Amino acid sequence: MKKSILTTIFAILIAIPAFTQKSAYVDTEYILSKIPAYENAQNKLNEYSEKWKKEIDEKYKEIEKKYRDFQTEAALLSPEMKKQRENEIITLENEANQLRKKYFDADGELFQKRKELVKPIQDEVYNAIKEIAVEGNYGFIFDKSADMSIIFSDPKYDISDDVLKKLGY
Repeated sequence: MKKSILTTIFAILIAIPAFTQKSAYVDTEYILSKIPAYENAQNKLNEYSEKWKKEIDEKYKEIEKKYRDFQTEAALLSPEMKKQRENEIITLENEANQLRKKYFDADGELFQKRKELVKPIQDEVYNAIKEIAVEGNYGFIFDKSADMSIIFSDPKYDISDDVLKKLGY
């Protein structure tokens, strides 16, 4: 019992400095919206996405047409021809699914392009935030735009504009 009380007191003493440190918040969505390179990267990603989506949609339209044709001609086809057409449609569907995965899966080309175009900008923002945290002796910096819930935030603790200044914007 005595040991658990001492452990609790020790844990509280260690935690006290964490509560007395300065904290601030940033809005990374706001910061990124003010960086022209980020907007350009987003536009390029949207272009890639639209191009790939169109390519996949065309593939699915082709599948749809082949399926409709198959349905109208099915009564006239021999069992071998039916099987051949079904296999053809299945192959096209598999190709379309592979194409979708190639472009839009978690490790697909869109993700790779995002890493190539957006990540360097996000890293630059993160490094600026880190520098401001060290310079300003902040113990915690929260991101207002992330999924973290901030019920109330006093604008005087918003250092988003400081980050933009640090980045030269």
